[in-house]
Amino acid sequence: MNPERFQDYTARLVSSCSRIIIGKEEAIRQVVVSFLAGGHVLLEDLPGTGKTMLLRAFAKSIGGQFRRIQFTPDLLPSDLTGINFYNQREGRFEFRQGPLFANVVLADEINRATPRTQSALLECMEEKQITVDGVSYPVARPFLVMATQNPIESYGTFPLPEAQVDRFFMRLSLGYLNREQELSVLSRPASSVLLEDLEPVVTLEETEALAREAAQVQVGPDVAGYLMDIIQATRSDRSLAAGVSTRGALALYRASQITAAMEGRDYVIPEDVKREALPVLGHRISSGTGSRADAEAYLQEILDTVDVPLEQL
Repeated sequence: MNPERFQDYTARLVSSCSRIIIGKEEAIRQVVVSFLAGGHVLLEDLPGTGKTMLLRAFAKSIGGQFRRIQFTPDLLPSDLTGINFYNQREGRFEFRQGPLFANVVLADEINRATPRTQSALLECMEEKQITVDGVSYPVARPFLVMATQNPIESYGTFPLPEAQVDRFFMRLSLGYLNREQELSVLSRPASSVLLEDLEPVVTLEETEALAREAAQVQVGPDVAGYLMDIIQATRSDRSLAAGVSTRGALALYRASQITAAMEGRDYVIPEDVKREALPVLGHRISSGTGSRADAEAYLQEILDTVDVPLEQL
């Protein structure tokens, strides 16, 4: 494999998206990691922080199709997957694709839809296919779903169960801009105007090729043991109601490989594991209080206490 290709690919994408979303380079980089890993992102943030614009900029930068779905209590699974309708002129049923047939899908306020509709989306994310009337259709490749939730409003919502939250590769938050960044946004043209001039900087074929190459990044036994020490610490910590699943361990392993490649290496070091631990594992543990801040604080404490393997000379 050639780590320089990963570095160049990441730099192009982050630079392109940063023309629209200012000051969020690390969040954009984490979206790229999820995209290359074939995972999906749960974005918990307040309204108006740029979630939709980030996904629209990302979709244009990769040259893929983008669809936004506003989740509401009356949204049906068929509104996502598509339906078979009867074509009177042809005298037969035809399949009309839903918005999930795209490369990048924004599921806005996923917790406002009923569990039945949520399950239709999560099945598509997990199985990489959509089944309608017994017929399965593959989703677009590559495929990324970013679901959003408002962390401060619970009225009229259907919270995702822990088992479904675990299917998201990462949980991220954009947060507010600082004063200087926000002043620059106020004085520039509207993001929608800037978005019109955005051109693809990578290809879908390049993405799929790099996703395959990432599996070649070496993970030594000491680093793999360090990763498992973190996972097992979440399971044995009495402060946590539930630890990280095997799916979470696999996700952290994969994210660490991609991060190493982005840093120009063909091998993983403990710092790669530590860098990805919070976004990949933070939503997979339960503190018992249901608080995101509490769960991440416990996880950070685990990262600070687990022994880091030293390089063997």
